[in-house]
Amino acid sequence: MALRLDATDRRILRELMADGALTNVALAQRVGLSAPPCLRRVRALEDAGVIEGYTALVDERALGYELTAFALVGLHNQAEPDLNAFENLVLGWPMVREAYMLSGEADYILKCVAPDLPSFQEFLLKELTAAPNVASVKTNLAIRRAKRAPGVPLPVSDED
Repeated sequence: MALRLDATDRRILRELMADGALTNVALAQRVGLSAPPCLRRVRALEDAGVIEGYTALVDERALGYELTAFALVGLHNQAEPDLNAFENLVLGWPMVREAYMLSGEADYILKCVAPDLPSFQEFLLKELTAAPNVASVKTNLAIRRAKRAPGVPLPVSDED
């Protein structure tokens, strides 16, 4: 069940999703609170599990990761132990940055970053397609990112 957020909570979340490095004082000014109540609200959102953590968004290319690819993975077996075993393998592959179990034709989609095409091909051949229970892999190379919006779309009300 979704937590009920008031207008101030939504403003806090919007600001933090846009810039997670804001100081509490700057955040408080942006949402119209003094610093202590703002910090209490942020801590309450953290305690409730709404805010899971803070991270920096980095430019992959600036760090030498020129290739972004998506791999659609089909498994031979979808029994829970087999799914767990595959997910445990995924956790150990640094090139895989995001992984989602899917409904439909493929069982998983993996977002991968690599320095170049040969590095990605080596990962595909030596790791992904060689993994137990992997039946098929279809890959798509990203040409460019058209949008990156962290967080979730929060509804705006007249109070916001």
